[in-house]
Amino acid sequence: GRYIDGVEVIGGRDKILYAVEKYEIKEIYIAIANITPSNKRNLINICKETDCRIKQLPNMYAEKAGIISAGNLQNITIEDVLGRDPISLHQEDVAAQIKGKVVLVTGGGGSIGSELCRQIAKYEPKQLIIFDVYENNAYDIQLELKRRYPNLDLVTLIGSVRDARRINSVFETYRPNICYHAAAHKHVPLMEDSPCEAIKNNAVGTYKTAYAAMKYGCDRFVLISTDKAVNPTNVMGATKRICEMIIQTFDNMVRSNQEDKLPVLITHQLDIDLEDGEKVPAGSGHTEYVAVRFGNVLGSNGSVVPLFKKQIAEGGPVTLTHRDIIRYFMTIPEAVSLVLKAGANASGGEIFVLDMGEPVKILDLARNMIELAGLRPDIDIEIKEIGLRPGEKLYEEKLMSEEGLKETENHLIHVAEPIKFDSNEFLGHLRNLMDLAYRNAGEDVVQEIRQTVTTFRG
Repeated sequence: GRYIDGVEVIGGRDKILYAVEKYEIKEIYIAIANITPSNKRNLINICKETDCRIKQLPNMYAEKAGIISAGNLQNITIEDVLGRDPISLHQEDVAAQIKGKVVLVTGGGGSIGSELCRQIAKYEPKQLIIFDVYENNAYDIQLELKRRYPNLDLVTLIGSVRDARRINSVFETYRPNICYHAAAHKHVPLMEDSPCEAIKNNAVGTYKTAYAAMKYGCDRFVLISTDKAVNPTNVMGATKRICEMIIQTFDNMVRSNQEDKLPVLITHQLDIDLEDGEKVPAGSGHTEYVAVRFGNVLGSNGSVVPLFKKQIAEGGPVTLTHRDIIRYFMTIPEAVSLVLKAGANASGGEIFVLDMGEPVKILDLARNMIELAGLRPDIDIEIKEIGLRPGEKLYEEKLMSEEGLKETENHLIHVAEPIKFDSNEFLGHLRNLMDLAYRNAGEDVVQEIRQTVTTFRG
């Protein structure tokens, strides 16, 4: 009943559909500055029942008033549609752990690694080391952090976690207090076709990095794991389960003063002479090892979201592997803030499991993304089912059936009761896996993975 500059104010959200029809509205702008994600989602869902293009006020205007024009408005993103209310975390313990410390992030240029670097930078570490094999990503995050944190002591290093000499020199030179190990091959179908590379990078790379952490006095080693490690049906998930077993083995050996039982994994013949001299003496290690396991993150390099965006931009079809496939999704900043929280509260040996919220049907995700692009599913853009890829599951589990979940003080972070296994037997399997992988014996590697990970159903 009120007027603004002579234009009548029609009413609340209950009048949207009526107003669109009566006034032949073509575009809807969401201009509420401080709106919760769940409220925004409900509002978008009403607006999506119309054929209107939907735009929103950028976040920067929610924080400070600015000159707003139609050109400032942004398109609705899939994060807006799937987003849940932000996780409110008391991060004092994270700040206390990181402030004044030397922190290393392996895979620091990747989607998870770069967000780890962003969030770590704001807690004023003594030094932040980005380590990545891919120079372009490392360069991008280096430039961004230098611009945002000009006083940050930032070191950007190129190298592979497979290279024992390189990873040892990094730990020896910089002596990191905390290592976040995000470096990994993550694409499920690619690893099905290249299982030896998955072992070299994920399993052997994690072992070498974990060993260097122990050898050079790192206080805490945090492995970034995945829910695909739970009852794995693919090589990638099975190698990440092996990474978790490596973490559990190191933690067990350090706690029981048996560091000397951990072999130095050597992959080059000329290094053999160094093997005995490089072993860490019993009782000399103090590193705490933990793993944090979560599901898919929206917009990450391995996520389905960038693929769907590309397919929509090309006019379709949008390809689904199965109409009933379900995944858990979380935003990258949300996942990383929980990783830091879990890492700060660790006492060693835990596998933390992050609460991923409600599962999302990938078919609904595809339809939402097509509608957000102003197009109609199955009319403008075809949705095509192409069948499950090798090693892909319809449903993802957060836990192995043998594991129980214990609550932590934070209801979004749980601790898995780890499956018991024989560390010495496991180390024998790991040595075999490495030898087979470096001989590029693909079929034999997969067979050895089955022997190593008893829950592997691939």
